[in-house]
Amino acid sequence: MIKIVAKMVIQEDKVEEFLKITQELVEKSAAEEGNISYSLNRNIKNPNVFCFIEFWKDQDAIESHNASEHFTRILPATGALAAEPPQIDLYTEVEW
Repeated sequence: MIKIVAKMVIQEDKVEEFLKITQELVEKSAAEEGNISYSLNRNIKNPNVFCFIEFWKDQDAIESHNASEHFTRILPATGALAAEPPQIDLYTEVEW
């Protein structure tokens, strides 16, 4: 399993627009083959900071997601609302 943590800082006056367009992204991404979990989270102390937390079966599932119609359409729109470039990190779970 691969986990993605994608942090976005949104312009304060663009937060409502961001929430409106990302609802479709979350719903459609969560329904994709190979997706285990997909959520949008809001920072408690800074309400214009958001984090997508995604769990994917494997790299093929991520590549399929990145090529999906909803992702390729919505992601550029979210970038236009950002106050700074997103920070995207991929993780695998440590196995003991």
